[in-house]
Amino acid sequence: MVVSGVTLIPSAPRIWPALGLLLLLVALGLASAWTMETQGHHITGMTNRIVWGLPHVCAIFLILTASGALNVASVASVFGRSDYKPLAPLSALLAIALLTGGLAVLVLDLGRPDRLLVAMLHQNPFSIFAWNVLLYSGFIAVAGVYLWTMLVRRQNRHTAAAGVVALVWRLVLTTGTGSIFGFLAGRAAFHSAMMAPLFVAASLADGLAVFMLVLAGLAAFGGPVPDTALRRRLGRLLGILTAASLYFALVLHLTWLYAPDSRAVSGFLLLHGGVFPVLFWGGQVVLGTAVPLWLLFRCAGREVLAASLVALGGLEQLGVLLIGGQAVPQSLLPGWELHSAFGDGSAAAYAPSLPEALLGVGGFALALLLVLLGCRLLRILPARLSEVSA
Repeated sequence: MVVSGVTLIPSAPRIWPALGLLLLLVALGLASAWTMETQGHHITGMTNRIVWGLPHVCAIFLILTASGALNVASVASVFGRSDYKPLAPLSALLAIALLTGGLAVLVLDLGRPDRLLVAMLHQNPFSIFAWNVLLYSGFIAVAGVYLWTMLVRRQNRHTAAAGVVALVWRLVLTTGTGSIFGFLAGRAAFHSAMMAPLFVAASLADGLAVFMLVLAGLAAFGGPVPDTALRRRLGRLLGILTAASLYFALVLHLTWLYAPDSRAVSGFLLLHGGVFPVLFWGGQVVLGTAVPLWLLFRCAGREVLAASLVALGGLEQLGVLLIGGQAVPQSLLPGWELHSAFGDGSAAAYAPSLPEALLGVGGFALALLLVLLGCRLLRILPARLSEVSA
């Protein structure tokens, strides 16, 4: 696969203010992480019941979208769709940038980021967290090699093989991310084999949505403007993947409703869980799925708006699963009645603090900053608009 490209125009009037804003957001994210590290997590909304808060939601979203951002490159090199080939390098670069931003948030939210080296050097083969360390770092390496084979002309003959490896690796990575929660037997809201396919489906939809948004945003900085035919093809694919993501979410809830010991989980998240049913029905189902499908299949030219809503719905989906799954009243001994002074049978409360929000936003800013720098320094973007629709 031969791809010729250009860099972003340095004189584009908006690129330097955008770089400055992204650098500021990254700095605020680092300052927030330092504040939480020195002051302690008591300044956040997280407690001993809600241990994964808004930063984890943002980190997991970035990790999932990193996998899905490779959709365009995989379709081009693995499935041989020549009309997507000019945009394949951007797809690989975006995947690397998103995963870097997600891992940055994840590491800085651990409370002791300096202990990461211990986890890397002392592997536990029975821990899904240890396996994900290898999967995440391996993904960056695989995507980097994949991008290299596309940019260096004499290595183009290896692009198809690298694309197959990247496709398999990203599916395994997303399965591992979903398994982090699916293997937690102590929480009924997470312990399900459906978590893995749900995360795979969500990554495909959310990643493509973010790719479409980035592609549209780069046009303001001297990048190519996709033609109508390409936008429609991407829009149709986004619609199919978004519907598939909702399908697996509904199957997960049907699984909970079928099992008596987890029936209360679905009732909490869908009906009487306070803000979580609002996020699920109003955010994921209506704004994140129904409205985008209507825009994509009934309203021509609304692909960017639909992609924005899909990405927002995906973020709300993770908020419901991660935070709502922890807020569900936990039954420690099913079949027995417990009495204590520690809020038996009550839902856990959580309200994200400003440092948490800034840390999450800093991860998104870091990813976008890497994309802009990559497009400025490397020949990532198509040289001519005709290549996009060729």
